[in-house]
Amino acid sequence: MMPQPTAPRVCSHCDGFPVVHITTGSVTPDGSRPTLPATCPACKGTGTRTVPAVLVRAGK
Repeated sequence: MMPQPTAPRVCSHCDGFPVVHITTGSVTPDGSRPTLPATCPACKGTGTRTVPAVLVRAGK
């Protein structure tokens, strides 16, 4: 039997939404609001996490 590819795990810190935009609170003359991007520090903006080596079960 061939091993099946596994889907990457969704980051538990950001739930798969790695980049968000936060408004600064000010309004520009044209009425829009400036935003700043913020990336998830745990997954570094990828939205997925790998299983740590200590949690991988080996053996029977």
